[in-house]
Amino acid sequence: MSMDYIKDAVAMLDRAHPSYGLVDSKPEMTGEIAYTQSQVVKLDNKHLQKNHILTPESDKVVVNAYKLLRTRILQLMQQNGWVTLGITSPGPDEGKTLTAINLAISMAMKLDYTVLLVDLDFRKPSISERFGFQAKYGLGDYLAGKVKLEEVFVNPGINRLLLLPEKEARNNSSEILSSTGMERMVDELKNRYQSRIIIFDLPPVLVGDDVLAFSGLVDATLLVTQEGKTTTDDLNKTVSLLENKNVVGAVLNRSSVKNEFSNYGY
Repeated sequence: MSMDYIKDAVAMLDRAHPSYGLVDSKPEMTGEIAYTQSQVVKLDNKHLQKNHILTPESDKVVVNAYKLLRTRILQLMQQNGWVTLGITSPGPDEGKTLTAINLAISMAMKLDYTVLLVDLDFRKPSISERFGFQAKYGLGDYLAGKVKLEEVFVNPGINRLLLLPEKEARNNSSEILSSTGMERMVDELKNRYQSRIIIFDLPPVLVGDDVLAFSGLVDATLLVTQEGKTTTDDLNKTVSLLENKNVVGAVLNRSSVKNEFSNYGY
């Protein structure tokens, strides 16, 4: 699912919110997320813009691109009763984490959804860094039994969006992702709240067996590639490894194809 094919559906999406922060002051109760023990952080818009994260000032072209991606994925998830989505790429630095962040923000625009973004790239966790805050606790602290899950959650001040960050890289990433503790956590996250979409930022497919180890716990997978970086050989290997894993599509970043969305570069 390349960003180059978006133009046919953008007109359907203009009724959506003009920016992620401008939402109704009284959202439906199903859209509320309230955690008294969660870390609350204040985001810096300049930092977000520097890291290409959606803000109220983002280019409408970019916002609409993510709205279309959101709509198509949500349609597939609704049709199949899915609530969890893993986002990965063949290799590192191909835009998967940024795609996960901006897709989560875009999904949180919708009043009938709450969104949880989980950093499961234990090899190179970066969600907290991208948002520009220092997490008090990480997912590894919870899995080690040091803190409650509620203490790891971070409220970034974006309506209906919650983050579950990791603080540091782990050498045993695939073992963590395939552990019984991880299975229990995913099950709890899926069943605790209604109308919730859970997005997992996963490690790249070809760096190890991490994604395959976790694949049984996620309903669907989105593949992120980058023009000029993702090789045909790596893409073919990745597609083969993800066979029968409910891959909902692929995002092509930094495409050179010119259309009204050619400014979309991430």
